[in-house]
Amino acid sequence: MKLALVGATGLVGQVMIQVLLEQNFPVTDFYPAASERSVGKLIRFGDKTWKVCSIQDALDARPHIAIFSAGASVSRSWAEKFADAGTFVIDNSSAWRMDNQVPLVVPEVNPHTLSSDTKIIANPNCSTIQMVVALHPLHKAYGIKRLVISTYQSVTGTGVEAVKQLEDERSGRNPKMVYPWPIDLNCFPHGGDFMENGYTAEEMKLVNETRKILEDNSIEITATVVRIPVKGGHSEAVNVEMKKPFEMNEIKNLFMNTPGLILQDNVSENIYPMPLFAEGKDEVFVGRLRKDISRDNALDMWIVADNLRKGAATNAIQIAQLLLDKKLVTP
Repeated sequence: MKLALVGATGLVGQVMIQVLLEQNFPVTDFYPAASERSVGKLIRFGDKTWKVCSIQDALDARPHIAIFSAGASVSRSWAEKFADAGTFVIDNSSAWRMDNQVPLVVPEVNPHTLSSDTKIIANPNCSTIQMVVALHPLHKAYGIKRLVISTYQSVTGTGVEAVKQLEDERSGRNPKMVYPWPIDLNCFPHGGDFMENGYTAEEMKLVNETRKILEDNSIEITATVVRIPVKGGHSEAVNVEMKKPFEMNEIKNLFMNTPGLILQDNVSENIYPMPLFAEGKDEVFVGRLRKDISRDNALDMWIVADNLRKGAATNAIQIAQLLLDKKLVTP
């Protein structure tokens, strides 16, 4: 099994290496690739040390699978070249997500979209991934009519420089400003560039990607993305209006029987999902379940997951494992 990891030296790339090892993914030849300034650096993977190579060198090796986590511009430049060479590309950027010919995959939700004809596979946005894991069983059982989403997103979603800004602010050092405002002791409703419709790019990802993954463009969706000074994961307050009535015990049973989803909903003991405890875990956590008292057939819930793991690395490795399980990749 030849596997290339493009963006191996980045924050998500490092977590991907960790998850590959934890999941015992059967890699025999590993090609950690990065920008020219990182070529030649050494990366530990398993019981071996590997040299960081150029993206061209990784392409020349004709890997079975290439996982991209180096930004949209790199993916647009290189993904098709790998696909043309017969490599399955799992892309963690936004470059291919809304391409009609590219599946946007969360393994617990839509594994059926993978096929031998789709060499480029898009990994969804981190906030979308965790949300659709919880929404999928609801949509199957009751049909989702409308979503109102507010996210509270970790600085790790922006990258290592944003983490450093937060840490420098907390330490009293003069930070390099990645965000337009201080992030420590603050939060701001700004994720991605602002668009003509008044939404941000991150908010529109939640709208468009959710519809694509759930395969239902009729779902009405509105979203607000907020950046908060935490590192453990993203949190989401989601109001779900459904087409059919429901009982709370039905919802809890659905969630308890959904792979990859853990119900934490015991408010009498202050048990509910938090990024403090989601960090480092691969599951999606859901709680604070309650019927919306203002609207029929509507549910309020709180969803939390580690955005670097299930929101990025873990989901990508799960897709790679699906390619093996479906025998689409045969080393």
